[in-house]
Formats: sequence, C-alpha cells, structure tokens
Amino acid sequence: MKINVAHLRDQGVSFAVFDADARNRTNHDRAELLAQLADLARENGLRVDKAALAFTEYGQLTFYGTPDLVRYLRPRAQAIRWTHTIDV
Repeated sequence: MKINVAHLRDQGVSFAVFDADARNRTNHDRAELLAQLADLARENGLRVDKAALAFTEYGQLTFYGTPDLVRYLRPRAQAIRWTHTIDV
C-alpha cells in the first residue's frame, strides 16, 4: 500500500504529514502508526523532525501528531500538497 506524504520545511524544521489513520482510530494506535511512518520516511531519505497524520474524521480534515505541528497545520490544511509516497 502507498501512503501520501507532504514533506515540508519551515523555519529550519523539516516535517512530514502522512495521509493515513490507524484502523481503530485510538490515540495509542495513531501514535504507533505515526512512529512507524516517520521511521519509514527517514529510511527513504527524508529528514523528519516532526510528524503528523492527516485524516478525515466526522467530515473534517483532522491532524494527529506533535502538538505544535498540529497547531501549525490547522490553519494551513487546505494548502497541504502531497510531495512523496512511501510503500508500507
């Protein structure tokens, strides 16, 4: 399966946003998935200082991940563009 990734850099921080959610949608499973995807992105040569998942919940784009990154992404949600894909 391929996962879309937005790999961005702002103010010297590289971050990855993954177009994915955990199957059962618990915070525990989301945290595990996020860690796995961040590791895979690094293995694929991407620098990842911070990371987040992006998914639709209750009809709204939602982010899960590093709290300050989530706060940064919310007002910019419509501007996120997928730049890479990774195989899982």
